[in-house]
Amino acid sequence: MDRAGDRPMKITDHIKNAKGETHFSFEIIPPQKGQSIQKLYDNIDPLMEFKPPFIDVTTSREEHVYIKKEGGLLEQKITRMRPGTVGICASLMHKYNVDTVPHVLCGGFTKEETEYVLVDCQYLGIENVMALRGDAMKHESYFIPQKEGNKYASELVSQISDLNKGKYLHEIIETTYNSNFCIGVAGYPEKHLESPSMASDLRKLKEKVDAGADYVVTQMFFDNQKYFNFVEAARKIGITVPIIPGIKPIAVKRHLNILPQVFRLNLPDVLVSAIEKCKDNKEVRQAGIEWTIEQSKELKAAGVPVIHYYSMGKSDNIKAIASQVF
Repeated sequence: MDRAGDRPMKITDHIKNAKGETHFSFEIIPPQKGQSIQKLYDNIDPLMEFKPPFIDVTTSREEHVYIKKEGGLLEQKITRMRPGTVGICASLMHKYNVDTVPHVLCGGFTKEETEYVLVDCQYLGIENVMALRGDAMKHESYFIPQKEGNKYASELVSQISDLNKGKYLHEIIETTYNSNFCIGVAGYPEKHLESPSMASDLRKLKEKVDAGADYVVTQMFFDNQKYFNFVEAARKIGITVPIIPGIKPIAVKRHLNILPQVFRLNLPDVLVSAIEKCKDNKEVRQAGIEWTIEQSKELKAAGVPVIHYYSMGKSDNIKAIASQVF
């Protein structure tokens, strides 16, 4: 790790200290309630040989669950099935001496609850956060902001930036100690599914950067030219912060339908043909690994600051890719 002793470092500082070398990083999801964190460790352990300077930990929206009552009736409750993002970040920092990046959402949180999360991060020495609007809940057709919450990621970035200046929501706190968060935001090489156009989506990204975002991590893509075009367009409108490509290997055949539907992205015909020819998901997994290796090598040759892998808690395919790239 490139940390200064046990002191946390900003993502932007990790990039500067790499002096043009491409870092390896990855993203995990917290285990569901009732599961041990050991399974998470077991999937992270094989990836630590590639010296990730940071690990992202996602935050999940609340969701509806149904509780059986007497007489066969069902009671609907709203709960978070995957809490613990900040706690997991602290645990990983302690266990692996690695910087961590908790995801902070607009959806499901009031501004005051967000402030509590950020203060907890301060106490734990977490200096990087990923500011995201978050998705709509499963039963919603579109995103509905929390009452007294941030409506857009740009508003969330502004709240974090204000905290970095010592400005709390309730202006009754006098302090000479300010937070020092490095703020990441999401970018979409094929535009956000709700944006009317690519140009409009890039303007929204610039709003986030102008509000104080320090770096961008992209949504997954499978055609590197989409990323290169995205970076070029972002630079043309004055976005100068690092833009980190986020990629994910296809692992099962149903990804051909699920990924375009959920993320509104295009899969190259060559990749689609290769996956369709696979006899089973074991072959699909290998084809996904081979595609992502070539994708990663091209991105690395282009000098990207970091290649960020969406691991979804599984490490065997990410390890196979990293071993050929890093």
